[in-house]
Amino acid sequence: MADDRLSLVFSALADPTRRDIVARLAAGDATVNELAAPYDVTVQAVSKHIKALEEAGLVSRSRDAQRRPCHLEAEVFDLMTKWIERYRREAEDRFRRLDVLLEQMGGQPATGAPTTEAAS
Repeated sequence: MADDRLSLVFSALADPTRRDIVARLAAGDATVNELAAPYDVTVQAVSKHIKALEEAGLVSRSRDAQRRPCHLEAEVFDLMTKWIERYRREAEDRFRRLDVLLEQMGGQPATGAPTTEAAS
């Protein structure tokens, strides 16, 4: 179930306009018209982007009199962070094992970016 939700989230964030909308909503709630203002597309096109973000659970809309602000659902990022963190830890473990192996072989540990000597 979580993987299906992650697929929806990552798919929604694959579009640069949607990522920009998410970044703007991180600063605060906004209406569709406010979100559409900087783009050279119709309000309907931006509304479709917001619908995709809503379906992924990244955005919700509420009603405030005549205003219908969009709100960023930040807890979805916790789901993404946990998924990414799991694979980051696994990659770090593999690099640590590689460092140990290289050290045992008499080589230099692989600990990050190449030195300036190696880059020349």
